[in-house]
Order: sequence, then C-alpha cells, then structure tokens
Amino acid sequence: MARTITVAALQSSYGADMDANIRRTAELVREAAGKGAQVILPSELFQGPYFCVSQEERWFGTAYPWREHPCVIAMADLAKELGVAIPVSIFEREGPHYFNSMVMLDADGSAMGVYRKSHIPDGPGYQEKYYFRPGDTGFKVWNTKHGRVGVGICWDQWYPECARAMMLQGAEVLFYPTAIGSEPHDKELDTAEPWRRAMVGHAVSNVVPVVGSNRTGHEDVTAAGQTFYGSSFIADHRGDLVAGFGRDDQGVLTATFDLDYVDRHRAAWGFFRDRRTDLYRSLVDPRPA
Repeated sequence: MARTITVAALQSSYGADMDANIRRTAELVREAAGKGAQVILPSELFQGPYFCVSQEERWFGTAYPWREHPCVIAMADLAKELGVAIPVSIFEREGPHYFNSMVMLDADGSAMGVYRKSHIPDGPGYQEKYYFRPGDTGFKVWNTKHGRVGVGICWDQWYPECARAMMLQGAEVLFYPTAIGSEPHDKELDTAEPWRRAMVGHAVSNVVPVVGSNRTGHEDVTAAGQTFYGSSFIADHRGDLVAGFGRDDQGVLTATFDLDYVDRHRAAWGFFRDRRTDLYRSLVDPRPA
C-alpha cells in the first residue's frame, strides 16, 4: 500500500486577543482535520498581531517558555483529540533569551521539540532582530506519525540552504509558517509573487511538496500599519500549485501526496545523486587563507 500524507495550510487574520486567536486557529484546525488533513500548518506567530513592525519593549511580555506557551498547550490538546500533527509558531522565552520558534506537536499531542528560526530579518516593517536571537537549534526534521516533515519559519523560506538541509535529513514535505505583507518604506513594492516563487523553487530543486501559510488582513499595531497579503499555497514535488488562496481569503487548503511516488521521482531526477560536496567548501568561506 502506498504511503500518503494529507497536509493543510491555514489562512486567517489575527487580533490582539491571544485567546481569540487560539480559538480561531482551533476552528480552522478542526475544519482541516474534517477534510482529512494529517499535518496542519497555522501561520507564523498566530498568538497575536505581528508586532515586529516596530521596536516596542512591551511585546517582550508576550513571550513564554515553549513548554508553557498557551498556544502550545491548546494545540497539543487539539492534536491529541484529532490525531493530527501541528507545527506551532510561537514567541519563545528561554531565560534572558528570546526566539521566534516552532514547537512540533505529534498526532498524540506530544511535543517533539523546538526549532528556533535561523534567519532573522531586520528592515522596515520587519524589525525582528530587536526581539529575536538567531536560532541555536540547527535545522530539524520531525518523524511524525504521518510522515517526516521539515519546518522553516518565514525568513528561512528565502534560503535554499534551509530547504536542502532539511531534505538531507530525510524530509518528505516542507512547511513554512509566515507573516509577510506590505513594505512600509515602499508602497509600490509587492513581494507576494517572489515570496511564493522562492518556495516553489525549493519544491522543484528538492522534488518535494511545499506548504506555505501566511496571515491576511490589515493590522494597526503601528501608525504605519501592515497589510498581509495571504496567498497561502500548497505546491507539489514539481512546483505545480495544487491549492492556493488569494490575498483576502480565510480558511483551509488541503492536498494529498503519495510519498512513495514522490520518493521515486526524486531519485529519478538525480539531484541528490549528483551533489558535489567536495566542491562546496569554497562556498562556505570563499575568502583566501
């Protein structure tokens, strides 16, 4: 019998009330599970508004140790009830350190561990270096009940090294929770299509399905505000879009993949057979000795 996996991407707007955001996410998780989804991806930092548009110290008060985070606790109960795996994006505090993190919940509700976002952006509207340390966990792959999944977080999605590192650890599907939208410094700049193309490129060059979940709607956290462009999607191992939302949609996307077929197709392309690791050392540090 072929091994299959059904994945889901959630797209929603979020407000300042964490309890309301958790309830909204739980509604969508239930909807996705009702459609057969086994691994369900909410968007980045769904605990509240995307606060990194500005530098305000009050937001440090919304971070929690990952095992104690209200989003993790609520989603763990839901994962166990529904038998689904959920990557939960959170604002994590570990002692004096703060991270943009993801806790992987397996289908029995158990926390498999934490991944801390490796690439931290710093620019107008995305001032994450004020809040988050660079991740110290390395890239991870999670052997869930339903399949081996790799999860990067938002800015990680622009880096082919992140996707490849997860694939080398045996990932069968790549997931990217995201919060991205307007660029306050340039009203004419729209990154929605490049955002999607970058992740579709990971699907093609690694022969792997990719799931991207983004938030939607306008948030007035700062005077400038921020409008998120949604466009969540699921791409197959060819990079073909099999499900996608527009900018303002809210709801659930699902798709089912035959993991054995994708694995054979990946082998046939030969991308991993033909890797030249003996030549890559010069790319790690190209400076002369």
